[in-house]
This record gives sequence, structure tokens and C-alpha cells, in this order.
Amino acid sequence: MMDLGRLRALHAVAVHGSVGGAAAALGFTPSAVSQQISKLERETRTVLLEKQGRGVVLTDAARHLADTARQVLALVEQAEVTLEEQRGEAVGRLLVASFATAARGLLPGVLAELRGSCPDLDVRLLETDPYLANELVARGEADLAVVQDWTTVPLPVQDGLSRLDLGEDPVDLLLPAGHPLGELAVVPVARLCGQRWISVPPGNICHDWLVRTMREAGEEPDVVHQVGEFETQIALIDAGLGLGLVPRLGRGPLPPGVLARPVVPEPSRRVYALWRTRTSRRPAITAALDALRDHWARRT
Repeated sequence: MMDLGRLRALHAVAVHGSVGGAAAALGFTPSAVSQQISKLERETRTVLLEKQGRGVVLTDAARHLADTARQVLALVEQAEVTLEEQRGEAVGRLLVASFATAARGLLPGVLAELRGSCPDLDVRLLETDPYLANELVARGEADLAVVQDWTTVPLPVQDGLSRLDLGEDPVDLLLPAGHPLGELAVVPVARLCGQRWISVPPGNICHDWLVRTMREAGEEPDVVHQVGEFETQIALIDAGLGLGLVPRLGRGPLPPGVLARPVVPEPSRRVYALWRTRTSRRPAITAALDALRDHWARRT
């Protein structure tokens, strides 16, 4: 009989595309995941991973086995949900995937509350982009995701997922002190044309929103600096290197050299939680959703 932990490791490699990505999601070291795969290869007498450049790829046999593992893990999850529901207690492991600013501005309080109220629940956090977080929950690699999207750039939610809307996160225009737009109390979107932008890289939902918004205003935005972290963006704005549209969630006090101005129409992103519908009865999920709802209300 094949070991469930080894099947889980293979499934994670299939989902994340690498041993390192699987290790991050499972909370193991890459070496531990490789050992699990090696044991599974000996157990099945089948080559599962092949080297390709600096990484590895799954063999045809491994892809078939990974699909079977996905089905097995779904059945195991259903059994765990039923047992946990019967106990009426939040137990086991809960992997929460979250975008960066929620991980900084919302999740610390949520995770601390769960640690105190659910001592038998092992909660773990994985910071990742909403696009990937959505997929991780749908595939069973994460239990809950805190994601965000924009009205003009909706996140395509996978089938089989449920959603809890937390609220709106307003976005401000950040600009260097002394910039002409800083004299305005409110900045119309049309006045943003012709500016140099500091933004997250392409493929990120915030970058997609900026590009679409400026195109609707009649201009392709000039993104001169692509930076993943908002704190680094703020440092570049402070140095006078461009403008940025930065959400308020998780944003600390601005340096004296940076001004914040509202924009009209007001841009805001929607923040919500996703989980697999079949796990809705799981006490760990309901406890986490209650904590998210409570801490979002406190934040606002």
C-alpha cells in the first residue's frame, strides 16, 4: 500500500511545478520532499521525476499517479471533515494562503487569535499572489485563501469554492512632496496621464488593474520601476522616482516626503476569503472565517 504522505508530496510537486515550491507549501525542506519522492519511486518501482536543466519534471507515470493522489487526498479530506465535525473542535492543520498586504495588515491578529482559541489547530501561512492562492485552494494544497481583486479585474474563482466577502480596501495615489498633483485635494484619473509609475510586476492583479485603468483613460502607463513590495515602492516614491497607487491595508505611516491623495473615481480592491465548499462544515474553517470577519471589522 502506498504511503499517503508520499502521495501528498508527489501531488504538491505536480501542483507547484518544483520540489522547492512543494516544500514551501507543505512546510517541509526541499530535501525532505525529495526523500519522500525517492521512497515512493522505490515503493512503486517507477521513475517519477526526471532532471531538466536545474529543475525536475514529472514523468508520464508520475502525472497519472499525481492525478490519482488528488482523488485520494480529496476522499481523505472528506473523512477528516466528518470526524472533525463530529468532535466539534478545530483540529489538524490549516494552511492559509494570502496576498502580501493582508498577510501583514490582517493575518497576524487572526493567526494569534486562532492559536489562543484553537490550541489543537496547526495554522500555517503561505504568502502568494491571489491567482495562485485561488488555484491552491481549488487543488487542495491550501485550505483557505485571503485574496483580492478589482471590479475591472475580477479574479476568476475556481469551481467548487465558496466565498466570504470581507470588504473594500481603498487605494490612494502616493506622490513625492512638491509634486504638482499634491496641490489637489482629490485627483481625477484623467490627471494621471503622462506620469511615471512605480508598480508591481506584470502578472500581478494590481499591475493588471493599473494598466487597464490608464488605458481606459486613453494612455498606456509608463511603468518605470517594477517592485513587488509596496514598502519598496514607497521608498522609491520618497526618492522622487515616480508615482504609485498603493492600497491602505497593511500600509504603515508614510515618510514625510510622501503625500497621499484620493483619486476619483475612487479605486478600491475587494478583499474576500475562499475555501472548498465541501469543507464548509469543518470547525477549523468556520473558526478561521469568524476570526477573519472579526479582525477585518476591527481594522476598519
